Amino acid sequence: MEDKSIIRKAAECLRQEADAIKNLIPRLGDDFIRAVKLIRDCKGKVVVTGVGKSGHIGSKIAATLASTGTPAFFLNPLDAYHGDLGMLGSDDLLLAISYSGATEELLRFLPLIQDKHIPIIGMSGNPSSLLAQNADVHLDISVEREADPLNLVPTSSTTVTLALGDALACALIEAAHFQPTDFAMLHPGGDLGRKLLAKVEDVMFSENLPIVTPDSPMSEAIQVVTSGKLGLGVVVDKVQSDKVQSTNGRLVGIITDGDIRRAMQRLGKAFFDAKVEQIMSRNPKTINQNAKIVEAGETMNHYSIHSLIVVDEHERVVGVIDSFSCLPGTRFYH
Repeated sequence: MEDKSIIRKAAECLRQEADAIKNLIPRLGDDFIRAVKLIRDCKGKVVVTGVGKSGHIGSKIAATLASTGTPAFFLNPLDAYHGDLGMLGSDDLLLAISYSGATEELLRFLPLIQDKHIPIIGMSGNPSSLLAQNADVHLDISVEREADPLNLVPTSSTTVTLALGDALACALIEAAHFQPTDFAMLHPGGDLGRKLLAKVEDVMFSENLPIVTPDSPMSEAIQVVTSGKLGLGVVVDKVQSDKVQSTNGRLVGIITDGDIRRAMQRLGKAFFDAKVEQIMSRNPKTINQNAKIVEAGETMNHYSIHSLIVVDEHERVVGVIDSFSCLPGTRFYH
């Protein structure tokens, strides 16, 4: 098989699947709205079920719903006959997936669901199927043909099912007013969860801070700033016991690499005899150690700065946070 033929077949598959998804859009109507509202108003859990490829897709749909604020899990129809049917309560909802709408293993336990008066949302490629007839709401996932050359392998049909599941989740995010902070609460181990839930104190630099006082000579300050490797020096009103500790004093200013370069150009030879207070920037931007790091990132973006001085409830310096620390994926320093 020639390389060009390989690419041509792959491109044809992708075009057919993309077209199948686009063809879903005109079918979004009252049934889709009813499905979204049923899920939104469900007091219990959304139980997704399906067999074979539909089961694999259903498992992903359940995971997506659960991650966006809708309690959901996947139930294999075969397991339902061996005790797992007890997982369904009267406040739950069933989302049943079968492209043919005639999967025997699935249809066999629908009467048991109906006896529990549990609403059923059916997803199939046949609006006249038994699944469609026995569902409270039916969502049409039919495709003109599968994307494989033989028109046999579930390809376009599974892609469409997955896409419609995503569409349900996206519509529910809007309908339920789901917010990024809600998502973060459900993903505390992920980058977004870390970014939205972690506090400034979790990522700030707090050890060996480049601390100077207003009366420090610039000859000393430039060494402190260089060794601190943060591109700045934190100016506090006092330093106790000659320890470079972040809780030693109240913030009175900041001196940056840029301040030092400009002062060198302006003062020339007199630079090394100058005091920090002659060069420092007063009233630097600060943030409390208990603030969320997302707030720190927003503040730095707003003022187009790269660092913030971190203070405690008494306005004493406790650390420094830079823009890199606010990026998703950045490791914790403590």
